[in-house]
Amino acid sequence: MAGQQAAQGAGILLVTANVGSLFEDPENLQKMWLREFYQTVHTQKPHFLAVHCQEVGGKNYEASMSHVDSFVKELLSSDAMKEYNRARVYLDENYKSQEHFTALGSFYFIHESMKNVQQFDFKAKKFKKVVGKEIYSETLENTPSLEKEKFPQDYFPECKWSRKGFIRTRWALAECAFDLVNIHLFHDASNLVAWEKSPSVYSGTRQKALGYVLDRITDQRHEKIPYFVFGDFNFRLDVKQVIENLCSTATMQTVRGADTNEVNKLIFRESDNDRKLLEYDRELSVFKDRLHELEISFPPSYPYSEDSSQGKQYMNTRCPAWCDRILLSASARDLVLKPDGEEKSVVYDNMGPNVCMGDHKPVFLSFRIAAGAGKPNAQKHKCCVLQ
Repeated sequence: MAGQQAAQGAGILLVTANVGSLFEDPENLQKMWLREFYQTVHTQKPHFLAVHCQEVGGKNYEASMSHVDSFVKELLSSDAMKEYNRARVYLDENYKSQEHFTALGSFYFIHESMKNVQQFDFKAKKFKKVVGKEIYSETLENTPSLEKEKFPQDYFPECKWSRKGFIRTRWALAECAFDLVNIHLFHDASNLVAWEKSPSVYSGTRQKALGYVLDRITDQRHEKIPYFVFGDFNFRLDVKQVIENLCSTATMQTVRGADTNEVNKLIFRESDNDRKLLEYDRELSVFKDRLHELEISFPPSYPYSEDSSQGKQYMNTRCPAWCDRILLSASARDLVLKPDGEEKSVVYDNMGPNVCMGDHKPVFLSFRIAAGAGKPNAQKHKCCVLQ
């Protein structure tokens, strides 16, 4: 593997996973999730692995945070990960600090064959060599190897205890540097409100927050370099358009409140419409000049049943949507090697398609950075080339 690396660059695996469900049922779901995760790592064999998690600790995080420690220990010490001799784990576990708490977790693993991997210190404004395994879990606001922000409360006033925000880290390997941004955007608070307008009011809120993140990571404080933004964007289909255009032949069930007789929910039942649904996935189009994505060939990543025996079944609580994504800047897209005859050189897919992974299916991007890929940008982006 080490010899291959010198000639071919570095294999990269990026994973995004909303893991909230895992901490509600650690005995069943967590074991199934880890088994599928390890299988993906074994199949893709990355030199550098980044896992961005959202809702670490689950919805009842006060009660479930104890399960997070065992989850992290398992990842760091498992036999499946024994060849990854360096790691950095950043866990935002401080739920008592409501003004900062995001419940984000970022995991980075480096294969023993990778030489000279460096991470950026945002305070010292320089790269430092990565050695050993380290876990950071308390006040991430003061950790120099990352930038973390929670979105201002007025971005999403409907949700008093919103945990949405982002964590950014910067890495240098295979003579190239790039930013990795873990992100969690706002959800749809009400299906019925989301149905009222096209695009929905919630789509506008997510657009504002994502624009804020992109402006923040490309401002003048640090050198501009390629970036990958991956996490739970909570992108939803244009529900009004879906119902008007796609569900005209679907069966509709109206659910009313027992006391008030007000409409609580409308359930539309359609089947085998994944490819049709993609037409109504439009939230990313606003950012077409700033963010790029490989072609989606997998089903909507949310909301799956949390019943461990129902691996392919969606819940009827929400319209299925591609919430979990891996997005690239134009310069990052140029780093991702295009298929060159080598089978599966670039893979964008979901994880565990046939087993229960919680209400979100993890999504991954596997690719290879060519050795010295950052060198053409040496004058433009000095930090893309390691000295």
